Amino acid sequence: MSTFQKLKDLVAATEADAIAFHEKNNKAAGTRLRKAYQEIKVLAQAGRTEVTELKNKESK
Repeated sequence: MSTFQKLKDLVAATEADAIAFHEKNNKAAGTRLRKAYQEIKVLAQAGRTEVTELKNKESK
């Protein structure tokens, strides 16, 4: 469950940069947003792997 919580925290922390980029056209915020999206992608993949492992472990 910690991967899910990390993902939620990262999305919440990124909200200000998303607003700054989309509404105020802040280019630096766009760079930070792209970095956060990459981290979100990595965390989401880790979460998928974690769920698959737990699911397979329980079915054995």
